Amino acid sequence: MNFGDTSNAYPLRWGFVGTGNIATLMATVVSTTPAARLCAVASRHIDSAQSFAAEHGAERAFDSWAEMLAWDDLDAVYVATPTCLREEISIAAAAAGKHVLAEKPFASLSSLERITAACRDHGVSFMDATHFVHHPRYAVIKQNTAEMLGPPRSLDSRFLISLTNREDIRYDPALEPLGAMGDLGWYNMRATLEYLAPEVSVDTATTNLQRDAATGAIIAGHGSLTFDDDSVSHWQCSFDAASVDIGLTLTGSRGALRMDNFIGEDESHAASYRYAGESDVSVASRQSGAALMFEDFAAAVRDTSLREHWMQASECTQALLDAALAAANS
Repeated sequence: MNFGDTSNAYPLRWGFVGTGNIATLMATVVSTTPAARLCAVASRHIDSAQSFAAEHGAERAFDSWAEMLAWDDLDAVYVATPTCLREEISIAAAAAGKHVLAEKPFASLSSLERITAACRDHGVSFMDATHFVHHPRYAVIKQNTAEMLGPPRSLDSRFLISLTNREDIRYDPALEPLGAMGDLGWYNMRATLEYLAPEVSVDTATTNLQRDAATGAIIAGHGSLTFDDDSVSHWQCSFDAASVDIGLTLTGSRGALRMDNFIGEDESHAASYRYAGESDVSVASRQSGAALMFEDFAAAVRDTSLREHWMQASECTQALLDAALAAANS
C-alpha cells in the first residue's frame, strides 16, 4: 500500500526478538531502507544474540526480551518468535511504549485482540508482517479490479510447498499450534480479505485438515468460505506438496485475474499478474514488499490516523483463519 515515503525521516530504532531464519531475512531487509535501523536483538541464548548483532550491525545484544524492552534507545520491536510466545511479548512491548511489528499468525483472534487492545491503550502502532499488501502490485489490482473484472465473485488460492523436515519448528504443535494453517493458510485468508471480501461476513465454512502422523502437526488443509454476499473463497495450503504452487485466481462477471505467485516478486522487486487472456502485466517497485512494509510502518508511527487500518486487517485475517479452523473442528 505504501502510505508514504519515509526517506527524509529519521529511521525508527528497532529491536528484534528472535534470531531465526525470518529474523535474519528481516534484518537484511532493514539494511535496505532508510526508514529503519536495527539497534538491538534479544534471544534466549546470549551467544546467538551477540552473533546476530555482530552480523547485522546492532549495537546491543540481550539474553532477555524484557531487558531489551526496558532499553530507552528503541522505538519499535519486531516479534519474530514462535506463535505461542507472540502475545506475551507483544503486549509487554506495547506496555513499554514500543511500536509492535509481529510475525503471524496469532494463537487466536482473542489473543490478537488482546495485543491490539494493548497497542491502542498505550498509543503505539501495530502491524503484522505480511509483505504482499505493501507491494505496488496490490494497490494496482485493488484500484482496477472493478474495471477489469466487475464485482469479484470467487477467489481460488493455493500456497503449497514441500517441507518434510520434522525437526522444523512448524512441526511442533506446542510452539506452532496452527501448523500449515497458520504458516501458509494465513496468506490464503489475507488474500481473501483483501481481494474478495473486505466488508462482508462469513456465511458458511468447510475445512478439511491433514495432520502429520508422527507429530500431530497440521501439515495441509483445504476448504471454502462462503460470504453473505454469495462470494466464495476456495483455498489450499500444504507442507507436503510435490512442487511449489503459490497461485491465485480472482474471478468476476467480466473475467478472471491470475497471479502465479501472489505473495512474491522477482529479483528486481517487480511482481506480475494477468487477466482476460492477456500477457503478464509487470508492476515495478523501487523496493521489496518487505522493505516497503517497514516504510509503511514508519508512516503509521508518524501519522496515528493510519494505524487502525493495519490493526483491523490483522484482526479480520485472523478471524477468517479462526472460522476455517472452527469448521474443521466441527
